[in-house]
Amino acid sequence: MKLLHLDSSVLGTASVSRQLSAEIVARQRALHPGIEVVSRDLAADPVQHLSSAHLAAFQGAPGADEVMSADLAKGQAYLDELIAADVLVIGAPMYNFSIPTPLKAWIDRILVAGKTFQYTEKGPEGLLKNKKAFIASARGSVYADGSAAASVEHQESYLIGILAFLGVTDVTVVRAEGLAFGAEAKQAAVANALDDIAALQA
Repeated sequence: MKLLHLDSSVLGTASVSRQLSAEIVARQRALHPGIEVVSRDLAADPVQHLSSAHLAAFQGAPGADEVMSADLAKGQAYLDELIAADVLVIGAPMYNFSIPTPLKAWIDRILVAGKTFQYTEKGPEGLLKNKKAFIASARGSVYADGSAAASVEHQESYLIGILAFLGVTDVTVVRAEGLAFGAEAKQAAVANALDDIAALQA
């Protein structure tokens, strides 16, 4: 059994999403002794964002330099790691109502027609079925349905939509929100999220 652990926060040890994702991984290790974990710090070691040079290389154009070749190899590793994983843990803070750009760059490398999804006569079909995903979500305000800020929430909903597009529909969100509402509110939100992780049974 293999687990792919992704972090994307730029806050390092001060990151709540990193704290939660690490706890989810620890819980999975406890539930599944012997699970193999591959970790990627997307913020510390990101791929480049897509460019015309990348698109040309994907089509087989020659002339990629050393930097581009290394970046293409990293993107291929992203794809291989995701396909091989049984469990995916994504540390995803909300930045400006959406996800961090290194996580978006990862998404742009793993959404590959014929590899992770395919087009059919009935529309697109995800090829990554029978995987389980956990999203460790951290955000400063409150964006739950019915809240004043719900309409600008493009973080969890985006990731859940991407995963569903890939065929991953077994998704658990562990959320700490309202983190900017003061030290007491932050402490309570993190504690509640940690309790949710401790209660995970699979």
